[in-house]
Amino acid sequence: MDGGGGGADGDEGGQAAQRLHAGMKPAMRRIVLCIDDYALRPGVDAAVLELAARGLASATSCLVGSPRWPAAAAALRAADTSRLDVGLHLDFTEAPFDGSLRHGLGDFITRAYLHRLPAQRLAAEIRAQFDAFEQAMGRAPDHVDGHQHVHQLPGVRERVLEELARRGHARCWLRGTAVPAGEAGLKPRLIAALGGPALRRRARRQGARTSGHLLGVYDFGGDAARYRALLAGWLARAQDGDVLMCHPARADASGSAGDPIASARLTEYGVLAQDLPALLAAAGCTLAPLLRAT
Repeated sequence: MDGGGGGADGDEGGQAAQRLHAGMKPAMRRIVLCIDDYALRPGVDAAVLELAARGLASATSCLVGSPRWPAAAAALRAADTSRLDVGLHLDFTEAPFDGSLRHGLGDFITRAYLHRLPAQRLAAEIRAQFDAFEQAMGRAPDHVDGHQHVHQLPGVRERVLEELARRGHARCWLRGTAVPAGEAGLKPRLIAALGGPALRRRARRQGARTSGHLLGVYDFGGDAARYRALLAGWLARAQDGDVLMCHPARADASGSAGDPIASARLTEYGVLAQDLPALLAAAGCTLAPLLRAT
């Protein structure tokens, strides 16, 4: 779960070969399929609740600064989430409570690396987002990640880990961004380079959990056939404890207003709802919350 797991690859391969030689089926690989942006809009929430109820999602990450959050949280509380990790999608680019901290992603990354993010305001905002989650859900988040992966940036990751320690959330895991073997895309490598190793090292020193590789990174372009092919490739490369990030949504009255990936959300939903069971079976994967996937 710690973010790499590379040292065990040889042993796992040998064990798989022994099982095949003995006529046994290879063990299913257990991964986390996490739907981001819960509470962003009604169509996202509907997709999360439907796919989770069908066993086609095992985690979701919540935007607690959204005006929809109180009602969306109530819907989650009413649902069966016994096999769904529900986490905090830490946000500084969409709707943070402190508007002075809201920046476009490029600007926010630049400020983080130039150490121009105000540490006290960051800490207060992170605390406020934890509070909003816990007050609405009545419990701690199962995990913390970041909208546009901001949780791993310098200045932010330190405050996140400090807040986890202050609250004593020992079981709460952090999403890692390590790139899986065989991934040739530039975007996933860029995301990982923007703080993934540093987050993993600091979390390890503190005794905090991090997930394995991050799957599901792409440019949000293309049709259903392309997304289906991408999904099959991610599942083929997945290892136990990896997180497959996705952003599905059902159609809703809000349409695409203010949502730059609205079309991709509909495409993802269609593929996940229709094709995911067969793709999982073909890849030898099953979905589970993180602590059951490692």
